[in-house]
Amino acid sequence: MSKTAGKTADTIENVEFPTFDASKATDQFRAFAEKGVEQSKEAYTKLKSGAETTQKAIESTLETAKTAGNEVSLKTIAAMRANTEAGFSHLEALLGVKSVSEFVELQTAFVRKGVEMTVEQAKDIQAVTTKAAEEVSKPMKDAFEKAMKELKVA
Repeated sequence: MSKTAGKTADTIENVEFPTFDASKATDQFRAFAEKGVEQSKEAYTKLKSGAETTQKAIESTLETAKTAGNEVSLKTIAAMRANTEAGFSHLEALLGVKSVSEFVELQTAFVRKGVEMTVEQAKDIQAVTTKAAEEVSKPMKDAFEKAMKELKVA
């Protein structure tokens, strides 16, 4: 047993325990903290840039929506005005009717012209509405695509 006790004493004497160097730990902690602050600043800058881009896109979208809404409203008012004028012209023409056949002829022509005019007005309003939808969605679409590209780069 004494041989084992002697070996243990020799082994313990030869073992070196690591020393704790506080200055190295402080330097490592400082480097870690500085890296964290730097990463936080980068993240904040990206977030701020993204928020500014989104704000500009929203402002542009709202302005475009206002303009597009005005265009659609003007087209609609013009169509209503044309329909009203056609109706009054038809009433004036009906006041001068002398026979039933003339009445039927005027009425048939009015209905045919009304249908043609309505189809043409619907095409015009659809074109303006489609253009408006594209213009309104473009700023947000561009901002989204830009954000996606930036995410792919990062």
